[in-house]
Amino acid sequence: MSSQNSSAMPAITGPVLITGGAGYIGSHTTRLLRQLKVPTVVLDNLSAGHQRFVQGPFEKADLGDCAALDRIFSTHKPKAVVHFAAKTYVGESVTEPSKYYLENVHFTWNLLEAMRAHGCRDIVFSSSCATYGNPQRIPIDEAHPQLPISPYGRTKLHMEHMLEDFSRAYGLRFAALRYFNAAGASQSGELGEIHAPETHLIPLVLFAALGLRQKISVFGNDYDTPDGTCIRDYVHVEDLARAHVQALGKLQDGIARLACNLGTGTGFSVLEVIDACQRVSGRPVHVEIAPRREGDPPRLISGGSAALDLLGWAPQRARLDDIVGDAWRFHLAEAQSAKKSS
Repeated sequence: MSSQNSSAMPAITGPVLITGGAGYIGSHTTRLLRQLKVPTVVLDNLSAGHQRFVQGPFEKADLGDCAALDRIFSTHKPKAVVHFAAKTYVGESVTEPSKYYLENVHFTWNLLEAMRAHGCRDIVFSSSCATYGNPQRIPIDEAHPQLPISPYGRTKLHMEHMLEDFSRAYGLRFAALRYFNAAGASQSGELGEIHAPETHLIPLVLFAALGLRQKISVFGNDYDTPDGTCIRDYVHVEDLARAHVQALGKLQDGIARLACNLGTGTGFSVLEVIDACQRVSGRPVHVEIAPRREGDPPRLISGGSAALDLLGWAPQRARLDDIVGDAWRFHLAEAQSAKKSS
């Protein structure tokens, strides 16, 4: 637990219900809570999560199933919820907005109603920097206007508004954590990033390094950035997990509501990420320059001090080569395992 020092972690009263706990960030957060000896229950329908990432008690269920939610709360009596379960593809949200409003907004209402019915008042919510929309200034701090430009971002903002309204009316205590680009894998190699389809840059570049794809397309090299490619803020998934635990501790200490960005405050360009992947893997990657994608801002970099001021959180594993290195070990092991079993 070198990057997740348990002595710095708050005492958490469990059980903690983790929705989407078989997914990427959810599984890392479950792992950290269990390392801290906090009882957990994972709720996941496995539509995007992975059975092998589940740790501890597991309920295969859907947040659309109110009867299942009532049974789960009655059986496990969670003291708090960490809510990851959501649809997360920006492009899909444009073509299928109904799915996003149903599964992100309405299903979150189902969850909050179950919490109300069973006297569970604390929830840490997986929000997104997509709630800010196109940046009006860089870095993006918590005071930046929230003007999302995609249905995905709008659903996340609706979920934040719902939490705030439930907090004021019913005494819900919540933390909304707005991630920038989640990246990396557990340093132990047990957990990592697996999406279908995969859309995130680092795993895609590593797939090319592994020979699992022929090339990497760089969408635009004429942006107003030092090398012409888009710049993003990559935050290690283990740092994200630690932030969720620290936020949960603050809620259980009595803070009614908080919202903060989770990022490093440092940006890396697409070409810098590709260079790091080649450097860490020791393998070349074929790069092709493609036209810009609509809606890609030149820079998205986290700002603000709320995470440090409110949570006492700062990223501990922020070097790009460390983030890429952890991801490389995970994906290399995955590729070797697949080869052996084929």
